[in-house]
Amino acid sequence: MSRYLIVAARFNEMISKALVSGAEEAFQESGVRSVDTVWVPGCFEIPTVAAKAARGGSYTGIVCLGAVIRGETPHFDYVAGQAAAGIMKVGVDTGVPVIFGVLTTDTLEQAMNRAGGKAGNKGADAARAAIATAQSLAKLAKFDGSNR
Repeated sequence: MSRYLIVAARFNEMISKALVSGAEEAFQESGVRSVDTVWVPGCFEIPTVAAKAARGGSYTGIVCLGAVIRGETPHFDYVAGQAAAGIMKVGVDTGVPVIFGVLTTDTLEQAMNRAGGKAGNKGADAARAAIATAQSLAKLAKFDGSNR
């Protein structure tokens, strides 16, 4: 049975909750029935939790959700860049699909548009990406005979 994890950031919680809802709906529509969700303080903390979960071996894929909205300080650049790099590193290092579903926008309006507004729900997109990537890895394992 496939089991997925959503790691969501509480910072910009209104946006994160909408992303999580979209991801949960996409998993359900895809027939995935086992989805756990954990909340972390902010996007900077997502990679640590995702890494622990990926190394644990219980999850088919991990979806990382949150929103970093540009402000008047360089804080955005540090948080968004490090969250992206950390999330990517977890996936590469563990072989578990770890999907970057963190919005990086200039405004709250842009984030809202991507969390169920005009631009769809990027949480749902991230869930579908996790499923598709897990399926690709399973197919690759059949080709090369490995147990990935």
